[in-house]
Amino acid sequence: MKLKNKIDIQIKESMLNKNKSRLIALRAIKSAILLSEKSGEKADLDEIKLLMKLIKQRKDSLKLYLEQNRQDLADKEQIEINIIEEFLPKQLSDEDLEKEIEIIIKEVRAESMKDMGKVMASANKKLSGKADSSRVAGLVKSKLI
Repeated sequence: MKLKNKIDIQIKESMLNKNKSRLIALRAIKSAILLSEKSGEKADLDEIKLLMKLIKQRKDSLKLYLEQNRQDLADKEQIEINIIEEFLPKQLSDEDLEKEIEIIIKEVRAESMKDMGKVMASANKKLSGKADSSRVAGLVKSKLI
């Protein structure tokens, strides 16, 4: 089932259950899907990237709210992050991610920080939706230094 259809079903359930915070997050996902469809992007291919983008936006907002001591707004952002993550593939644990990065480094024959671009390109393709790119980048840096 396509993400858009899953979201529509979830929106209806949230409306019936009067779950306002879930409804807000689901509507944000649907809005992003509709915007990507209107811009002519391939929705099926980019669903994971779209969800990761929404999570990144919310994490940035969360960080900002915490810096400004706005716990009420930070809590709302965290709730939305948790809801959006439900539609992503299971995230890799730190150990599994480290193993995957080591395999990718061997595959592209990376030896130094000069090769980080090659490693990140391969990692982004292989690990899309399974790990946050900032986690991947941090691990790649630590392995290549």
